[in-house]
Amino acid sequence: MTSAGIGQARSLVQGAQRIAVLTGAGISTDSGIPDFRGPKGLWTRDPDAEKYSSIDFYLSDPELRVRAWQFRLSNPVLVAQPNAGHRALVALEHSGKLQRLVTQNIDGLHLAAGTSPELLTEAHGNTREAVCTACTWRGPMSETLDRVRAGEADPACSECSGILKSATVFFGQSLDPACVQEAFDAAATCDLLVCLGSTLAVYPVAEMVPIALRRGTPVLIVNAERTEFDESALVLRGSLSELLPEIFSGLSES
Repeated sequence: MTSAGIGQARSLVQGAQRIAVLTGAGISTDSGIPDFRGPKGLWTRDPDAEKYSSIDFYLSDPELRVRAWQFRLSNPVLVAQPNAGHRALVALEHSGKLQRLVTQNIDGLHLAAGTSPELLTEAHGNTREAVCTACTWRGPMSETLDRVRAGEADPACSECSGILKSATVFFGQSLDPACVQEAFDAAATCDLLVCLGSTLAVYPVAEMVPIALRRGTPVLIVNAERTEFDESALVLRGSLSELLPEIFSGLSES
């Protein structure tokens, strides 16, 4: 990426007062978390892994759940740390310009980096907690994984004996309407939409871009691959952990 492109991006950021940010898997790859469908993606290397996140397969196949719990024990998310891209967004928040950060990621790295929970929408849930599919029980994932390590191959809910899963939105499940509304509201009221590490192909959250464009709001996209909105935005290609500190540098704290 040329210095001119970075300069244009910095100018957009510096001129904005209400910035909405949408992040996808690409912001976490430099933290050692692979994407899903890329050439080295999780589902590319292990097609069965996609079934771990399909609610119909998960609920109907006990053997699949056993494999899923073993996968969770070795999930790179457990040891991943925020990278410079996540920290650059914390700097953006400290400048007072960040209106809302909407993430499609489930890794919790924005919170770990220091993003304020009240400004963060985890649209697809998170892996920090386990939930019961039959009742309202919810608890720390670490405690449920300890049960797996202790020998429970498919731990059941301690309240109702129901099936446990991660607190993420599986295929076949609907997103929390409140999270979707937060995302849409941010796109409808921001004066700059920044899309980071997302192909912008997963809806309904990707609808943030058309919402912003219909209002004439500028859109900045930083992503390794093309998106269907590239022609309507300022686009930067490259490593997010390298580009974002440059784009958000020099912002004064509020």
